Amino acid sequence: MARIVMKFGGTSVADLDRIRNVARHVKREVDAGNEVAVVVSAMAGKTNELVGWAQQMPRVSGGNLPFYDAREYDAIVASGEQVSSGLLAIALQSMGVDARSWQGWQIPIRTDNAHGAARIVDIDATTL
Repeated sequence: MARIVMKFGGTSVADLDRIRNVARHVKREVDAGNEVAVVVSAMAGKTNELVGWAQQMPRVSGGNLPFYDAREYDAIVASGEQVSSGLLAIALQSMGVDARSWQGWQIPIRTDNAHGAARIVDIDATTL
Protein backbone atom coordinates (compact mmCIF):
# COMPACT_ATOMS: atom_id res chain seq x y z
CA MET A 1 0.00 0.00 0.00
CA ALA A 2 1.26 3.44 -0.92
CA ARG A 3 0.29 6.80 0.46
CA ILE A 4 -0.64 9.02 -2.49
CA VAL A 5 -1.51 12.72 -2.79
CA MET A 6 -3.49 13.53 -5.92
CA LYS A 7 -3.92 17.17 -7.03
CA PHE A 8 -6.58 18.27 -9.50
CA GLY A 9 -6.76 21.80 -10.88
CA GLY A 10 -9.77 23.87 -11.81
CA THR A 11 -10.17 22.47 -15.32
CA SER A 12 -10.23 18.91 -13.91
CA VAL A 13 -13.13 19.82 -11.59
CA ALA A 14 -14.80 22.38 -13.89
CA ASP A 15 -18.25 20.75 -13.76
CA LEU A 16 -20.05 17.79 -12.20
CA ASP A 17 -19.10 15.37 -14.98
CA ARG A 18 -15.44 16.21 -14.54
CA ILE A 19 -15.74 15.87 -10.77
CA ARG A 20 -17.22 12.39 -11.28
CA ASN A 21 -14.28 11.59 -13.58
CA VAL A 22 -11.82 12.71 -10.89
CA ALA A 23 -13.72 10.52 -8.41
CA ARG A 24 -13.24 7.51 -10.71
CA HIS A 25 -9.48 8.17 -10.83
CA VAL A 26 -9.34 8.42 -7.04
CA LYS A 27 -11.48 5.28 -6.59
CA ARG A 28 -9.09 3.28 -8.80
CA GLU A 29 -6.23 4.16 -6.46
CA VAL A 30 -8.29 3.35 -3.37
CA ASP A 31 -9.41 0.03 -4.89
CA ALA A 32 -5.73 -0.75 -5.57
CA GLY A 33 -5.17 -0.54 -1.81
CA ASN A 34 -3.58 2.89 -1.70
CA GLU A 35 -4.19 5.49 0.98
CA VAL A 36 -5.21 8.61 -0.95
CA ALA A 37 -5.41 12.29 -0.06
CA VAL A 38 -6.86 14.57 -2.71
CA VAL A 39 -6.30 18.30 -3.15
CA VAL A 40 -8.67 20.16 -5.47
CA SER A 41 -8.79 23.67 -6.82
CA ALA A 42 -11.96 25.68 -7.26
CA MET A 43 -14.00 24.83 -10.34
CA ALA A 44 -12.64 26.56 -13.47
CA GLY A 45 -13.44 30.27 -13.42
CA LYS A 46 -14.92 30.30 -9.91
CA THR A 47 -11.95 31.95 -8.20
CA ASN A 48 -12.03 34.78 -10.73
CA GLU A 49 -15.77 35.13 -10.17
CA LEU A 50 -15.30 35.30 -6.40
CA VAL A 51 -12.49 37.85 -6.74
CA GLY A 52 -14.75 39.92 -9.00
CA TRP A 53 -17.50 39.92 -6.39
CA ALA A 54 -15.05 41.01 -3.71
CA GLN A 55 -13.81 43.82 -5.93
CA GLN A 56 -17.36 45.10 -6.33
CA MET A 57 -17.74 45.61 -2.59
CA PRO A 58 -17.27 49.13 -1.19
CA ARG A 59 -13.97 50.03 0.42
CA VAL A 60 -13.71 50.20 4.17
CA SER A 61 -14.17 53.77 5.30
CA GLY A 62 -10.74 55.38 5.19
CA GLY A 63 -9.09 52.20 3.98
CA ASN A 64 -6.49 52.02 1.23
CA LEU A 65 -7.28 48.42 0.32
CA PRO A 66 -9.80 47.44 -2.35
CA PHE A 67 -11.43 44.93 0.04
CA TYR A 68 -12.52 44.82 3.65
CA ASP A 69 -9.33 43.13 4.79
CA ALA A 70 -7.06 40.27 3.78
CA ARG A 71 -8.71 37.81 6.18
CA GLU A 72 -12.16 38.33 4.65
CA TYR A 73 -10.73 38.25 1.13
CA ASP A 74 -9.08 34.88 1.90
CA ALA A 75 -12.40 33.56 3.27
CA ILE A 76 -14.18 34.56 0.06
CA VAL A 77 -11.57 33.12 -2.28
CA ALA A 78 -11.23 29.85 -0.31
CA SER A 79 -14.93 29.12 -0.69
CA GLY A 80 -14.35 27.89 -4.25
CA GLU A 81 -12.12 25.06 -3.03
CA GLN A 82 -14.62 24.23 -0.29
CA VAL A 83 -17.35 23.67 -2.88
CA SER A 84 -15.11 21.48 -5.06
CA SER A 85 -13.91 19.34 -2.17
CA GLY A 86 -17.44 18.82 -0.86
CA LEU A 87 -18.76 17.82 -4.29
CA LEU A 88 -15.85 15.42 -4.80
CA ALA A 89 -16.45 13.81 -1.40
CA ILE A 90 -20.12 13.28 -2.30
CA ALA A 91 -19.15 11.77 -5.67
CA LEU A 92 -16.71 9.40 -3.97
CA GLN A 93 -19.26 8.41 -1.32
CA SER A 94 -21.77 7.59 -4.07
CA MET A 95 -19.15 5.17 -5.48
CA GLY A 96 -18.72 3.45 -2.13
CA VAL A 97 -15.49 5.20 -1.15
CA ASP A 98 -15.18 6.31 2.48
CA ALA A 99 -14.47 9.97 1.76
CA ARG A 100 -14.72 13.23 3.62
CA SER A 101 -13.80 16.79 2.73
CA TRP A 102 -11.55 18.67 5.12
CA GLN A 103 -10.86 22.38 5.30
CA GLY A 104 -7.62 23.67 6.78
CA TRP A 105 -9.30 24.97 9.92
CA GLN A 106 -10.92 21.58 10.59
CA ILE A 107 -7.66 19.61 10.72
CA PRO A 108 -6.27 22.18 11.93
CA ILE A 109 -3.54 23.64 9.78
CA ARG A 110 -1.93 26.60 11.55
CA THR A 111 -0.25 29.37 9.60
CA ASP A 112 1.72 32.51 10.31
CA ASN A 113 -1.49 34.57 9.72
CA ALA A 114 -0.01 36.40 6.74
CA HIS A 115 -3.34 36.50 4.90
CA GLY A 116 -2.89 36.23 1.16
CA ALA A 117 0.59 34.69 1.52
CA ALA A 118 0.43 32.51 4.64
CA ARG A 119 3.07 29.91 5.45
CA ILE A 120 2.21 26.70 7.28
CA VAL A 121 3.56 26.62 10.83
CA ASP A 122 1.99 23.38 12.09
CA ILE A 123 -0.39 20.62 11.00
CA ASP A 124 -2.25 18.66 13.67
CA ALA A 125 -3.19 15.50 11.78
CA THR A 126 -4.65 13.64 14.77
CA THR A 127 -8.22 14.13 13.48
CA LEU A 128 -7.32 12.48 10.19
